[in-house]
Amino acid sequence: MIRVNSVPPQSPTPPKMPLNTDSTPSQLSIPRVKLNHGDRNMPIIALGTAVDPPVPDEEIKATVIRAIKAGYRHFDTAHKYRSEKPLGDGIEEALSLGMIQSRDEVFVTSKLWCGDAHPNGVVPGLAKTLENLKMECIDLYLIHWPLSCQPGKYDFPIKEDDFMPMDFEGVWRAMEECQELGLAKCIGVSNFSCKKLNDLLAISKIPPAVNQVEVNPFWQQKKLIDLCKQNGILVAAYSPLGAIGTFYGSNRVLECEVLQEIAKSKGKSIPQVCLRWAYEQGIAVVVKSFNKERMKENLSIFDWELSDEDHEKIRGIPQSRGVTGWPYLSKKGPFKTLEELWDGEL
Repeated sequence: MIRVNSVPPQSPTPPKMPLNTDSTPSQLSIPRVKLNHGDRNMPIIALGTAVDPPVPDEEIKATVIRAIKAGYRHFDTAHKYRSEKPLGDGIEEALSLGMIQSRDEVFVTSKLWCGDAHPNGVVPGLAKTLENLKMECIDLYLIHWPLSCQPGKYDFPIKEDDFMPMDFEGVWRAMEECQELGLAKCIGVSNFSCKKLNDLLAISKIPPAVNQVEVNPFWQQKKLIDLCKQNGILVAAYSPLGAIGTFYGSNRVLECEVLQEIAKSKGKSIPQVCLRWAYEQGIAVVVKSFNKERMKENLSIFDWELSDEDHEKIRGIPQSRGVTGWPYLSKKGPFKTLEELWDGEL
């Protein structure tokens, strides 16, 4: 069992922007940001472990070890991804090999699945996650999607008859309990629109520390990012390159002439331009590459910057949501249309 000492919640303070740089050479000076509660500073680049199609656990474990060697100190997982156990195994082996000296060197984010998104299911759901990770506390625990399904159901896609509306206040109270019990350092949400976030802020005792959502040059989320900054919430961007290679993603980011032009002028790759752009928005990013060289490339974005002209060109890219969330729509569920799921933020 990997042990972490629990710390009582601190008074909320907004994330500091610009982000402070960690000077530890082994971590390649990856900036960290202090979240609005808890005592952990979150590295702003995380390695994602959602793999489509799935790969063997041993491959994920080996990737985690390789990523730690490359300098990654933040890993993003979820019950839905089925990667919690190999992630925990990888961190445990990295500790045994002396690649990291303590569990505190690594920041882990996981997510509450819809089947556990019930007031009496949150703490047991996190307990299962901690068992998978071989940890006593997680750094950040997020509500994965703003809806529930029948308790104990873990199928994906969710079956038509299993969709349920979420008891937002009851579930959030249980999330707060996870922090009060010392099971989670910080709590937050994922895939929450401005409206859903405002509704949650109105009833929360502990505000969400993070809202993890799709952000990339084709879906820039300025309104949501501004709202989060106003409320001391850090936005973490998933699909920063457009979810290339997944059943729901596309190549439109890599094929964008504007980004190709900027990358060429900077002597950088398009992924590096996208990640640097996100960093300059004052947000965190979740990258996903198991390739050793691309892993290193994705961390090499902190010793150069984009110009005002570059930002102006990127702002001009036509906007549309890439991750539509259609698997979470149902005639029998709380969201029958994308308009309802995203509260008109399309």
